[in-house]
Amino acid sequence: MDGERILVLGIGNILWADEGFGVRVVEALHAGHDFPERVSLLDGGTQGLYLLPYLEEADGVVIVDAVDYGLPPGTLHILADGDVPAVLAARKVSLHQTGFQEILALLALRGHTPRRMVLVGVQPALLDDYGGGLTDIVAAKVPDAAAEVLAVLARDFGVHPTPRPAPGRDALITQAVARAPYEAGRPSPEEACRIGDPRVLAGARD
Repeated sequence: MDGERILVLGIGNILWADEGFGVRVVEALHAGHDFPERVSLLDGGTQGLYLLPYLEEADGVVIVDAVDYGLPPGTLHILADGDVPAVLAARKVSLHQTGFQEILALLALRGHTPRRMVLVGVQPALLDDYGGGLTDIVAAKVPDAAAEVLAVLARDFGVHPTPRPAPGRDALITQAVARAPYEAGRPSPEEACRIGDPRVLAGARD
């Protein structure tokens, strides 16, 4: 267990409301803790197969994502090891299912499947809100999901990150799209025209 390389991977699109959950959890983990050198935190975004080299180097992977489990919004649900690819193959679970299924298949083909793989997922409440931040019910689960990741690291890998007395300055995510400035700086629907131009919409109805 000692010396194993661990990847904590947040995937999702922060431009689409609750889709950004995984990235925001990893961002919070990085801001609040110092991790040993053998643990890497990664904002995987929606990179798909570009994540393959990072996963090939890992002995253990903890994935955080918005996942459609068909549960009430904001519900956290944990899958591990064989349940992750098995469920992905059976039904549309992850919002990044296609890309990640391909990654899992390639890892197996190349003989680099991680010894341990855990998926920490949240049931999203809203996705089709371009430029939106996390909904309140899902945002409230960021600390819980971060705690789940820390519990997995301790239980499965013997890793105990050190809490930081203040948020770290070495930002994991570019400041312009870090959660606080991104959500606080969102323009109103009228300014951003997220509701559409009424002149165009009226013409479409005619």
